Amino acid sequence: MSATFKLETSAQPQPEVTLDDVLASFRASAPIFLALGDLFRQDIVMLLAQHERLNVTQITENIALSRPAVSHHLKVLLQAGLVQMERVSRENFYSLTVEPGLKQLRELVERAEVSCL
Repeated sequence: MSATFKLETSAQPQPEVTLDDVLASFRASAPIFLALGDLFRQDIVMLLAQHERLNVTQITENIALSRPAVSHHLKVLLQAGLVQMERVSRENFYSLTVEPGLKQLRELVERAEVSCL
């Protein structure tokens, strides 16, 4: 049995938040934490933040990693929903998509504030 808490940040009635909800948010956010826990992936995210889109070759030219290593890191970032891929002809281009991840992390923080503090 888990404790329940109500969000009281607005005039509208808020749903109750349980510790199980917080745990579910933590588990759903785990791929984001995993992806951003690596320094090379952080470098790739920051590089993509400076450009509309880049392919693996362009990323490799800016980061001291091999193409296979960059491809692996991009795969992890894709799985976490932090980047998206667009295929143009025979080349894959990657761009940053942080909004879904930020939304998920905001939800985690809000739930934790309500039920853990």
